[in-house]
Amino acid sequence: MSALEETKAEIRVEAAPAKSERAGASVITRVLNLLSSVRFGVTMLMLLVALSMIGMLVMQKQVDKFDLYFAGLTPATRLLFGTLGWFDIYNVWYFNLLLLVLSLNIVLASIDRFPGAFAYVRKPKANAGRTWLKTQEVHDSFNLAADSRDGAVRRIEEAYKAVGLKHSRVTERPGGAAVVFAQRNTWNRLGAYAVHVALLTIFLGGFLTNMFEHNGQMPLAPGDSAAQISETVFNLDDRGLQLGRSSLPLPFEVTCTDIQQKLIRLDGPITADNTIDWLTHIKIKDETGEHTAVVHMNNPHDYRGYRFFQASFINVGRARQINLRASPESGAQPVEVAIPRDGSATLPDGTRIELLSFQPDFTMQGGQITTASGEYNNPAAQLLVRTPDGKQERAFAFAQELPTGAPVGRAVGGYKFRLASFEKVADAHVLSVQKDPGATVFYVGSALLCLTLSMVFFFSHQRFWTLVEPRDGAGFEVTMGASVNRNQVALEDRFKRLKSAITGEPIEVES
Repeated sequence: MSALEETKAEIRVEAAPAKSERAGASVITRVLNLLSSVRFGVTMLMLLVALSMIGMLVMQKQVDKFDLYFAGLTPATRLLFGTLGWFDIYNVWYFNLLLLVLSLNIVLASIDRFPGAFAYVRKPKANAGRTWLKTQEVHDSFNLAADSRDGAVRRIEEAYKAVGLKHSRVTERPGGAAVVFAQRNTWNRLGAYAVHVALLTIFLGGFLTNMFEHNGQMPLAPGDSAAQISETVFNLDDRGLQLGRSSLPLPFEVTCTDIQQKLIRLDGPITADNTIDWLTHIKIKDETGEHTAVVHMNNPHDYRGYRFFQASFINVGRARQINLRASPESGAQPVEVAIPRDGSATLPDGTRIELLSFQPDFTMQGGQITTASGEYNNPAAQLLVRTPDGKQERAFAFAQELPTGAPVGRAVGGYKFRLASFEKVADAHVLSVQKDPGATVFYVGSALLCLTLSMVFFFSHQRFWTLVEPRDGAGFEVTMGASVNRNQVALEDRFKRLKSAITGEPIEVES
């Protein structure tokens, strides 16, 4: 094979089609050529990134407090953004069309270019002549003393192994010559197609999310049950922004068994800036049975494709547990007992005390017990006292000392009651329930993309050829050549180490 033929076989140069041939191509062929064009794909990707940035800069209507954001915009901005669909950019028709076209471009470009890339893996070029080797990115020639050609080849193969080129092959050439070929990271030629698979996986996850995602809220207080979530619906029409609610049934029932709020300062309010964590204890029941779970602030719970996480809370002070001091009228030592929400406790003499309700800011309106605010300004507990002889009567326990003779502070069942302390908690927690069938697909695609990009850019496909030709007289003439698809510096370093391993000479250090 001549040097010119070898060069053509290696770089596979194809003549550009004549203008008449391009003009005579069918419309379908020209469309497919455009869709498989790398330049077209890069353009589509840039447009997709631009639209995604719009989605980051313009608040989307699914985001909490969108109504306040919308109200703060000028009428012209509302009209423009609404007409272009920028308030719901990820579901607008042209975003999904762009995603589809880009996905099609990736598939067609991969199909069009994969056979050529796979040829490097399936049929590597193992034979090369002296002239062709001297046209490579890195090359060198030198004389090698050896008893025989086979001895020279074995020496070269050992040198290959010493620099990390473990699998070499020998190709015989006319005139007693031979070529020793080896390569590293051949799979790197296919790395771009693994990146394509990762991108398509991410696009699929985003499409599934846009089409089938549900995100609603479920307010829960202890003892409440719910089998559906409520979603806020924003409709933009000629009249402006219209808010509505829609309900989505769940394939299971959720029952709240307890809520808890861990405060930074126990004597402080139950506001968000004084809270370390919110905990909602739930029980989920479906056809498979029941199981319990706890939803933390930073620890959501997943069940059957639905994710439960803390969203907000109803900021009205309640008590998860009270510590009650009961002072006997006889003057004996007071007794302290702990009573959980909706629970009871028994005093040493058999008197049973039930916690009926707790008011953070006790007041009476129209003869009814209620709270004047959600703050702990005047906390009080309403009790039901059952004496050992079967009598029962309601009583009150206040945190502050009451004036002597106050009716609400009178003795009941032989005891006066005082609210010694209590564990603060909100009235209810609001869980956000999200069903996102594309989330797992998206995360898998993102992980695959990071992995494949690392494989593509941190590794390179290196190829080495060493031609051994008998010299007139004694010894052999060796011609080395190497090429790489990226990272020329690493190739040159390995090439120098390979030559040093073959010749036994130290590596020349450039000044």
